[in-house]
Amino acid sequence: MYTALTKDALMKMSAKDLKARLKELNSFAENEEGDVLDQILEEADIINGILQDAKARQRLATMASEAGASDDDTNKGEGSNGALDQISERGKKIKNGNTVKFAAKLVSKKIKNALSTAQTVLPSHEASDLKPTFNDVSSLIDRVKTIPLPGGETYQRGYVESYGDGADTSEEGADYNPTEPKFGYVTIKKEKITAYTEEPEEMIKLPDADYDGVVESSVTMAIRRYISRQILIGDGTTSKLKGIFYNPAQENEQVIDPKTDITTITEIASDTLDEIIYSYGGEEEVEDIAVLILNKKDLKAFAKLRDKQGRKVYTIVNHGNTGTIDGVPYIINSACKAISDPATAAGSYEMAYGPLENYELAIFSDIDARKSTDYKFKQGQVAYRADIFVGGSVASKNGFIRVKKAGA
Repeated sequence: MYTALTKDALMKMSAKDLKARLKELNSFAENEEGDVLDQILEEADIINGILQDAKARQRLATMASEAGASDDDTNKGEGSNGALDQISERGKKIKNGNTVKFAAKLVSKKIKNALSTAQTVLPSHEASDLKPTFNDVSSLIDRVKTIPLPGGETYQRGYVESYGDGADTSEEGADYNPTEPKFGYVTIKKEKITAYTEEPEEMIKLPDADYDGVVESSVTMAIRRYISRQILIGDGTTSKLKGIFYNPAQENEQVIDPKTDITTITEIASDTLDEIIYSYGGEEEVEDIAVLILNKKDLKAFAKLRDKQGRKVYTIVNHGNTGTIDGVPYIINSACKAISDPATAAGSYEMAYGPLENYELAIFSDIDARKSTDYKFKQGQVAYRADIFVGGSVASKNGFIRVKKAGA
């Protein structure tokens, strides 16, 4: 049974033991697959790198030894004063009209400085890590309700449309008043989401910093970013996520009634948040567990809003991708258009407000990420791919209220 060895453990082994370990890995590989096979290949790459480094050090030591012997031979010789004799000889050739050659570093000070700095004086160092860039994955994907359904094809979610409202008084002996609840359901189909990238094999060999690891993880990050955006803008076509902003053509398939959309907001104002909060939910209560999903530009507009005395209208607490506006939780997602952006067309969706549990993300498989050095082997390209099967939809009647930009 295969048990992985760490790089530190491999570094302590002799060349003979490392070669034996390679043979052992080859036998393991015959009976393994998937992630275990990837680990075996990764360990084999490490061993190969250690052996190559050892050969390179041995070669360098041999060259240094030969260079020392050559210097000793040059300085020997009867009647020779080394460099002074060479200068004198070149002087004679110049006087006689013959051609002589000088080292390039004597022609230009820049060449001299470049050679001495890069090759003989200052050592070159590499950072041991990579500075990350800005986050481009909204935490929305981690906050909605996830339903693990490995190996499934579809998922049907039933919900209550109304509890019925027909209760009234009845005369003695008369029929009871009917109050029938109304139910609906939504079908969630799986969508295959994929990501692929390539890198030259030289990236793997770069020292210290894990360039290869960053490239490999980027395919998974790309999938997460796509899903996070589709939770809002998924168009619901065949095998596509049904986003919060999605409106089916058939009225009986509309989990969110478009008539409930807020269509009166033209800009971020002092009453914008109140308009959204009190427009959501039933007639008997104000929801207190809902979250506002918006564009960062609109969050900025909330933050910059001032009253007549120059004081901030809203108190905003930022925690990266999330935070609160006057105590109301928010999540930033760039799939939302911005009301505050003049380029945003009237009638487009900008915000959504509601409990995030009202959106269900069905996970039909794990993220399968793989690395291959076989494809484009001739070009020395390393390929990475990742895929997952998911589906999603709003799963509660009018589970979110949506904000459209009104016309000017």
